[in-house]
Amino acid sequence: MAERDDKPLTYAQSGVDIDAGNALVSAIKPLIARTLRPGADGSIGGFGGTFDMGALSYCDPLLVAANDGVGTKLKIAIEAGRHETIGIDLVAMCVNDLVVQGAEPLFFLDYFSTGKLEVGTAEDVISGIAQGCKIAGCALIGGETAEMPGMYAPGDYDLAGFSVGAVERDGLLPKQVSAGDRVLGLASNGLHSNGFSLVRKIVARSGLGLSDPCPFGDTANTLGEALLAPTRIYVQALLATLKDHNGIHALAHITGGGLLENIPRVLPTGLGAAIELSSWEKPAVFDWLIEQGNIATSEMLRTFNCGIGMALIVERSQAEAICNALTKLGERVFPIGEIVEDREGVSITGEWGDAP
Repeated sequence: MAERDDKPLTYAQSGVDIDAGNALVSAIKPLIARTLRPGADGSIGGFGGTFDMGALSYCDPLLVAANDGVGTKLKIAIEAGRHETIGIDLVAMCVNDLVVQGAEPLFFLDYFSTGKLEVGTAEDVISGIAQGCKIAGCALIGGETAEMPGMYAPGDYDLAGFSVGAVERDGLLPKQVSAGDRVLGLASNGLHSNGFSLVRKIVARSGLGLSDPCPFGDTANTLGEALLAPTRIYVQALLATLKDHNGIHALAHITGGGLLENIPRVLPTGLGAAIELSSWEKPAVFDWLIEQGNIATSEMLRTFNCGIGMALIVERSQAEAICNALTKLGERVFPIGEIVEDREGVSITGEWGDAP
């Protein structure tokens, strides 16, 4: 029988470094302070974050909550050693889901879990989260960093995000969608945060590494940089347009499931969307994926955003004005289809091509 070792053990010997966690909290305090907004005090370290709704001017608000992650795009960030923008993705996936219901994102919390806490990596990730919150206009009011030895391979980590927004009761979307409404598409920034399990399989088939030169027409220097282009945050442009135009009937964040699965989520029974493929220009990364993976159009449309990160369903008579307003706010807007009767789901016409 082996002799028992009765030497005192510490938490650090089990693989959890409390000092590293404290160092991270100190490092991110200035990042959190940059996300301050009315209702948030910017303090962290308590058992929960607080937000003062009384500091805002809502009359009859509904709270809207969303949570999400970034999927296996994390594997690209980890393998490429680039952690600066994955936090933007995390925020975007949550706040874009709030604004489609007409809600203004108010605050955000994150969950970062890893086997061994590397303070530099975590700080890079949370810096991206703070940047995303700043873009969206919401406060980063807290989060959780979990160090769990044995749960993750060395260098791996996982992320989850949680956000809460508010909308006046009479401003909740969708509403009044009807046949004849136009469908507008806002340009994506590439892949955003969906379909990366397939993307990684295609990259492996291509024989390229993430540090190799980008093989398609992109401003990124390497393939990894191109794939990590952060999800666009549409919040401020959409909130401003919702405020000035009452003709927006519904919004759909084009995430997992693509155009085919997400537009029907905001349509009433008996209505469908007719989408014309040639009406917008898709980023070059999608052409590369089609070529390398021999992917069918239907598979592309139900897996990726294919160049449209957000869809708007708008009153036909106001479509041009809404398009112009969003363009002035820096969005690329494409009229991509219309709402039709007796055709539930999304029907596709035309072929891929450059937008006129």
